[in-house]
Amino acid sequence: MTHVLGSRILLRPTDPERSRAFYGEVLGLAVYREFGTGPERGTVYFLGGGFLEVSGRSEAPPAPGLRLWLQVADVQAAHEELRDRGAEVLRPPLREPWGLIEMWIADPDGVHIAVVEVPADHPLRFRP
Repeated sequence: MTHVLGSRILLRPTDPERSRAFYGEVLGLAVYREFGTGPERGTVYFLGGGFLEVSGRSEAPPAPGLRLWLQVADVQAAHEELRDRGAEVLRPPLREPWGLIEMWIADPDGVHIAVVEVPADHPLRFRP
């Protein structure tokens, strides 16, 4: 493969408007761009170093193995904010054996989303 110049995750939800409300209002992701109208409407959100495009419609929820991983500065603050906004919290923040602090939420189609804090003393903070 040649050099990859860009990338994004393409999500085809069962109810696009419900998913746009979740990613835009509940998660509070900033919009990179919007395109089309009606059933062809799409919204691309900033996702840290990448993008999440919510467009089109699917008859079935996304693949059950699909997971999103979102790093935040303060997972406890994110937990409180997301809970207050009505996000489905699958598991509150816990320090994992590998040292990250993770919580899990679900989008309207059941896509599991890890919201992760990398503590200051974690090896991911250091480069050899």
